Amino acid sequence: MTTLIQSRDIIFLKEQARKIRIAILKMLTKAGSGHTGGSLSATDIVTALYFYKMRHKPWEPEWPERDRFILSKGHAAPLLYAVLAYSGYFDPSLLNTLRKLNSPLQGHPSSKLLKGVEVSTGSLGQGLSVANGIALGLRLSKINARVYCLLGDGEIQEGQIWEAAMTASHYSLDNVCAIVDLNDLQIDGRCSEVMKIEPVTKKWEAFGWHVLQIDGHNMGEIVEALDESERIKIKPTVIVAKTIKGKGVSIFEDKVEYHGIAPTIEELEAALRELGEDG
Repeated sequence: MTTLIQSRDIIFLKEQARKIRIAILKMLTKAGSGHTGGSLSATDIVTALYFYKMRHKPWEPEWPERDRFILSKGHAAPLLYAVLAYSGYFDPSLLNTLRKLNSPLQGHPSSKLLKGVEVSTGSLGQGLSVANGIALGLRLSKINARVYCLLGDGEIQEGQIWEAAMTASHYSLDNVCAIVDLNDLQIDGRCSEVMKIEPVTKKWEAFGWHVLQIDGHNMGEIVEALDESERIKIKPTVIVAKTIKGKGVSIFEDKVEYHGIAPTIEELEAALRELGEDG
């Protein structure tokens, strides 16, 4: 990050991430339910994907040449909805309908209800398999597009993830980039206590992936890793991003109880002040 333009890009992305966090917290509070911690932990990553790296056209959601994003950890739907809204896929006012009856913004994303959602997700462990299938389809169609798949660290306890990891390596799917949101918390506690996943990087390396380790909240590192993943050929890339559950709001950070609980009105007010917005 040396040029003036790149520095401005990083400043822009950080500001977008701040706005996305605010939108996530507001919609969760209004809904009265949903997943706070995991949405906030992955905000910087998904912001960088949609506002920096991915080729996509919000005005043409089914553009064949688009890059695809698969939210395998589908419970972080509020994050995806906020990013889609701020990218221009739909009016941000729709965010106020999260989890409401007949709203397209349900607790897990549905591709049948909302343009911009590539795949309906929520049943953990399946996203990377879907990403592989899409990547193979793009290869057969000779479309030079990439597939990004966001995984939870608790999610990679699922056996299907490792079957998919083996498949991507076997077929040399260099158009696949997996990202692990490594915040060490899942619904029942710390990953290290529920079911140990370490050593994460060595596991992916053993399955034949190009592995990058980053600070998942350092926008410069995120951007550089995404750029490098695009340059890697013959093998898929995984970005292991060390994150903090609930990142951005101190009362939520690294607290398992906010895995699947929405903020109260009082907590929202405190969070907005910390994020620089009083309304």
